[in-house]
Amino acid sequence: MAKADAKDQPPRLTVLGSVNLDIVARADRLPVAGETVTGAELSRFPGGKGANQALAARRLGADVCLCARVGNDAAADEALALLRVDGVDLSHCISLADCPTGVALVVVDAGGENQIVVAPGANRRFAAESLKLPQAEALLCQLEVPMAVIEEAAAQQKAGLFVLNAAPVAPISPAVLRRVDVLIMNEIEAQALDGQLDSFQGLKALTLGAKGAMLMKGDKVIARATPPKVQVVDSTGAGDAFCAALTIALMSSVEYQEALDFACKVGARATTRHGAQPGMPHRNDLD
Repeated sequence: MAKADAKDQPPRLTVLGSVNLDIVARADRLPVAGETVTGAELSRFPGGKGANQALAARRLGADVCLCARVGNDAAADEALALLRVDGVDLSHCISLADCPTGVALVVVDAGGENQIVVAPGANRRFAAESLKLPQAEALLCQLEVPMAVIEEAAAQQKAGLFVLNAAPVAPISPAVLRRVDVLIMNEIEAQALDGQLDSFQGLKALTLGAKGAMLMKGDKVIARATPPKVQVVDSTGAGDAFCAALTIALMSSVEYQEALDFACKVGARATTRHGAQPGMPHRNDLD
């Protein structure tokens, strides 16, 4: 697996993925099919898996560039607000005039569990031929943009660490799988992709919610970790925080166990505040 050497300069990471505006309703419990639950409180937060992971990586100390697409609308300003404040490079985040910024409708219960429906907007209109990746030591992608864009990224990013978060789950192009160094999945995503991964040669990170996570090479478990106990407020961004933290740790060439411990710690810390992006911890928060 490709790893970056430790350097005095912050690690340079490109995140390729989605930008959304999250509209969040907090209720005592999640509705079942056909049910209306009332008494909720409504909030709006910047979101999208790409944007979440970019912000998380930036707050952990990386020099981050986000490659994404947004609409030419007020929602884009809201969705990019925290990225701008924290200094994420948005020079490769392009505004499209003919479609809206992506929106996620999120319901969160009193225990922090959530249900999410996404209207992708500009994320779906990301054209592969328009992609120009900046130079970086690593690339982190998810599946909220078209697979053709990820394929183009795999072709352009010929060196350095290539990390793919297989969420939301979808069939992965064989050309992408051949390039991926680290594939991050939860249990549901791993089950859905099981038949595709027989020949995968990279590192697999499997997240298990409150039970922690494990790293696998083939069928062999090479590291296990459990998160610290925290008071869960909102689990929306926990997986994105984990992905960013694991990527940064592997870029720093630390041992697998240390990298997984760090990622679980960051993921747990992200659940202790409301909103995916506001909950992303800074490096100093982890002490």
